[in-house]
Amino acid sequence: MGKVTGFLEYERLEEGYAPVAQRLKTWKEFVIGLNEEQAKIQGARCMDCGTPFCNNGCPVNNIIPDFNDLVYRGDWKNAIEVLHSTNNFPEFTGRVCPAPCEAACTLNVNDDAVGIKSIEHAIIDRAWVEGWVEPQPSAVKTGKKVAVVGSGPAGLAAAQQLARAGHAVTLFEKNSRAGGLLRYGIPDFKMEKSHIDRRIEQMKAEGVEFRTGVLVGAMGKASKVTNDAKETVSADQLKAEFDAVLLTGGSENSRDLPVPGRDLDGIHFAMEFLPQQNKVVAGDKVKGQIMATGKHVIVIGGGDTGSDCVGTSNRHGAASVTQFEVMPQPPEEENRPLTWPYWPIKLRSSSSHEEGCKREFAISTKEFVGAKGRVTALKTVQVEFQGGKFVEVPGSEKEYQADLVLLAMGFVAPVASVLEAFGVDKDARGNAKAATEGPAAYRTGVDKVFAAGDMRRGQSLVVWAIREGRQAARAVDAYLMGSSSLPR
Repeated sequence: MGKVTGFLEYERLEEGYAPVAQRLKTWKEFVIGLNEEQAKIQGARCMDCGTPFCNNGCPVNNIIPDFNDLVYRGDWKNAIEVLHSTNNFPEFTGRVCPAPCEAACTLNVNDDAVGIKSIEHAIIDRAWVEGWVEPQPSAVKTGKKVAVVGSGPAGLAAAQQLARAGHAVTLFEKNSRAGGLLRYGIPDFKMEKSHIDRRIEQMKAEGVEFRTGVLVGAMGKASKVTNDAKETVSADQLKAEFDAVLLTGGSENSRDLPVPGRDLDGIHFAMEFLPQQNKVVAGDKVKGQIMATGKHVIVIGGGDTGSDCVGTSNRHGAASVTQFEVMPQPPEEENRPLTWPYWPIKLRSSSSHEEGCKREFAISTKEFVGAKGRVTALKTVQVEFQGGKFVEVPGSEKEYQADLVLLAMGFVAPVASVLEAFGVDKDARGNAKAATEGPAAYRTGVDKVFAAGDMRRGQSLVVWAIREGRQAARAVDAYLMGSSSLPR
């Protein structure tokens, strides 16, 4: 694929960023994508691998060598056809996916991987400009009705696939706008919400009905993180009105830190902090918005959500931002012969870190200290991992000033009330219990109720949500029609 000697002739080219001083003044995206010639050169680097490991490294199994080759040859229209054959929303993954495909790239064994994510980004952005992304309504309607609960990436992917199969799909979302954690969990500077909006318009033209502000289950038991619901619908109503129900809600129960002082003001979950700012950018009114302006901010959690809190705090004008990670600092470079083609553990610095952030590793918070009911500091200790558990390092206690603490330690499970409303069995982690293979794939123990995405597998990547949404759509289609021509 690509140019036979391209990987020998051309270096990897990273996408560019707008200057820090400039991008901190706005909530707009600041990534500078590859132009046509740059994308062509990156496509040329794709090797003629006997076994393209990138395909399996990608959760949706994108046909990566093919679209790389098409971009190299200037056939952009067929490139988007190939990309869309496996991925409903490459504009999402091309912006926020960590690119496990690149870790699995054969060239990554002893060189820099092909810039697969940047090529994907370039393909879909050009496709929208050229008008190649159009509605694909089904020519034949099946007469079957499907309810999809949750409009994140899994729900959107499933709803689009099911509508294209000819089913009447209604997508229920408890918030005022569709998109789930894509809309409310990812800051606009990483992905502007116009990308979601135009996909929603496409899906409406394909026959998907969106019912926003509607909570499935009891209002009092809903997630307190993002819930704009004005009305409710019961599980029994959905089972009575629809031929199949697919649960695709997000994993919204945040992991807490129950140490002394947790009840002080100024300590919040990341998913209290981030959605508020996204709503403000969208023009919504938010009462009592949590602001980092002029504050010393501590972000507890070293993952993507923590990084998003760092970037948002810096745009608020925080006095300082420090990020804690309980794990030790990983190496700057992985041992490639040992880890390839799997996702390696190595130090990853995001654009938000580059905008200003002090990072502390192997650190644990022992207590929140406060005055007049509000947090003022954190008492910490360094830790080491020994014998399968963290052990405190004697004499390493330290105190950090903090006016705002953001807990970004991941999510433990979806909102239990939704699963309980349907009577769905849960696994040991509190997720919906359902297999992914066989005749009962994605089917719960409740008749005609299916589950996919974070609701089934727990907290995961956008690209995994899209995969599960697509596969669950095929399972639902087969359940309704006896067989399915939808791709897995």
